[in-house]
Amino acid sequence: MSAQPAVDEIPVVVTLGNPNTGKSTLFNCLTGLKQKVGNYPGVTVEQVSGSTEVGGRTVRLVDVPGTYSLAAASPDEMIAVDVLRGGIEGMPHPSAVVIVVDATNLRRNLFLASQVLEAGVPAVVALNMVDRLDQEGVRIDVEALAERLGVPVVPIAAAKGEGIDALKRALDEILRKPRAPHLVLTPALEDAVTELTRRLGELGVQASGIELRRALIDAGGYAEQRLTQRVGAALEPMLAELRQQVGGGRSLATLEARDRYSWIQAQLKGIEERGPAPRRAALDAADRVLNHPVLGTALFALVMAAVFQAVFAWATPLVDAIDYLTGALGEAVSSRMAPGLLSSFIAEGVIAGVGSVVVFLPQILILFTFIIILEDTGYMARAAFLMDRAMRGLGLSGQSFIPMLSSFACAVPGIMGTRVIANRHDRLATIMAAPFMTCSARLPVYSLLIAAFVPDTRFLGGFINLQGLVLFGLYMLGIVGGAFTAWVISRLFWSRAKARFLLEMPPYRMPNLRAVLTKLLSRAVVFLQRAGTIIFCVALVVWALASFPRDAAPDGAPVDAEHAAQRLSDSYLGRMSRSVTPLFEPLGWDWKVTAAVIASFPAREVVIAALGTIYAVDSAADDVEGTLTARIRAARHADGTPVYTLPMVIGLLIFYALCLQCVSTIAVMRRETGTWRWPALAWFYMTSLGYLGAYGAYHFGTRLLAS
Repeated sequence: MSAQPAVDEIPVVVTLGNPNTGKSTLFNCLTGLKQKVGNYPGVTVEQVSGSTEVGGRTVRLVDVPGTYSLAAASPDEMIAVDVLRGGIEGMPHPSAVVIVVDATNLRRNLFLASQVLEAGVPAVVALNMVDRLDQEGVRIDVEALAERLGVPVVPIAAAKGEGIDALKRALDEILRKPRAPHLVLTPALEDAVTELTRRLGELGVQASGIELRRALIDAGGYAEQRLTQRVGAALEPMLAELRQQVGGGRSLATLEARDRYSWIQAQLKGIEERGPAPRRAALDAADRVLNHPVLGTALFALVMAAVFQAVFAWATPLVDAIDYLTGALGEAVSSRMAPGLLSSFIAEGVIAGVGSVVVFLPQILILFTFIIILEDTGYMARAAFLMDRAMRGLGLSGQSFIPMLSSFACAVPGIMGTRVIANRHDRLATIMAAPFMTCSARLPVYSLLIAAFVPDTRFLGGFINLQGLVLFGLYMLGIVGGAFTAWVISRLFWSRAKARFLLEMPPYRMPNLRAVLTKLLSRAVVFLQRAGTIIFCVALVVWALASFPRDAAPDGAPVDAEHAAQRLSDSYLGRMSRSVTPLFEPLGWDWKVTAAVIASFPAREVVIAALGTIYAVDSAADDVEGTLTARIRAARHADGTPVYTLPMVIGLLIFYALCLQCVSTIAVMRRETGTWRWPALAWFYMTSLGYLGAYGAYHFGTRLLAS
């Protein structure tokens, strides 16, 4: 039994369950906005924790990554075991566990539940998705199930917020009067755990029962590997002897599966009844369409195209409003303050720099709204299944698609997610392909240039617009680039047998509005934090470089267009940028574009803040309205020709679609591969592709327009 926390301690409650059981939805219902995201110490696995009120006191809730079993073949999969045994740095032994199970699939879910119950931690079973039982033709005697499991069982529908109060009451009861379950499925195995504990104690090695149980059962698994590092060569003969005693030469993992499923069958006898499923035929028909190689792929393309249409069509009024407010705020500051360094710092450095990035928040939120809804409805898993069929021949493992999908939000968690891929070569191919996926940082760049230079031409009665098609094409370019890269790498560096890809199709369900808003708000907070930290700092650096030295005219003196342009050209930023401009002149860039692009190599969305700052400093020279879009449209070369021609803009878009401009991505690639060779290769390869793509688009487009 776990020790009851002291009165002044905050109890730790862990939510644990299979993937697609609604565990994250329940976590969001319980914690709301009181969440924080980090990584578990020592492994690149996202840790989500939060707080909730249970019985009048605050409880810390920790969400463990979804898993089908406590058997662990990697450090990532060992997280659940370490959390249960209290082996995570900075996290005490859990006071209780909420085991989230899918009420429509108890036989599969109770496998993990039985392993958790054997760990001896006070537990509550959250029987989720009970609102779908009638549709599936399932009847469950909840009270009888609780009696047989020996722990409280609470029926809930997390997506609808039903049963949450009852779950909190059950959790409060178990925290006030902890009752550790005592489940023993294989007595001989428990005797072996006791014996192994005694022998290791004689060697001065302490280990928890759950860790030793997994080391015995999972031969060659991560629990055994980690225990071997602590014990040494003496562990192997101990394990071999005890495994022989328990299994008589048979695999203990096989015996575990036999015993657990026999136990599950016995527990559900007379408790679960299955009859006709009224909606099963309709859902099966939907799956046949969505998973069809041709129809499903065409539908997926239409869905994604519609998403990108909405990004521009719906966001335009909001973007225009924020753009207007940003410009008005800058003008108000300039008009109310005396001309000088402080006025320039606030209006041209802070407001113009950060405001030029924040203006794209509506488009990012609209995009993620669609992505979250598609995930919550269960459609994204079916899209992954389709993409598996389409791209396996190009060298990507079937297991790569979940990390690749994550990379559309950000390549960093996508690359971290490759740890679920057992084959090292498949992991490396996925790591190299992930940065090509169009992350949210590219969207502000795309939005600015597409809105400014791609005509808002509409087709099919206004349902389809050209700007959305261009955005869709850039996303597809990233997918093609990633697939091509994986194909090249897999054939140049190694050949391997293709691994099997097992993907569980989650049930169709209606998204929970509160859960969607919670996820959306977390995305907005992350974006605004980035705008307020990294982008803010870079914008100030660019402003300082563009504003000094200030000896071209004394502060307070009138600055005409010619004087302002000369001051910017003679600034530190102008001098540095002009020194490398010859390298980028073949792409049609002037020194201002070059400066902004170079400044954005740490984080690609910084280019918007850099452009906003540069053109704000140069605003007197252009004598145009205050928006960044208007200023870049008016930008001219020294000979008076426009800088931002359509071929140059298309080239710049291709450059940002293919180039690796993210220090965080490079750092996590180094961490995951254990060497600088792969991130260095990725940077050189992607930057070269971006440069060549921009060069080809600019020169081909220029010649095409001239003909």
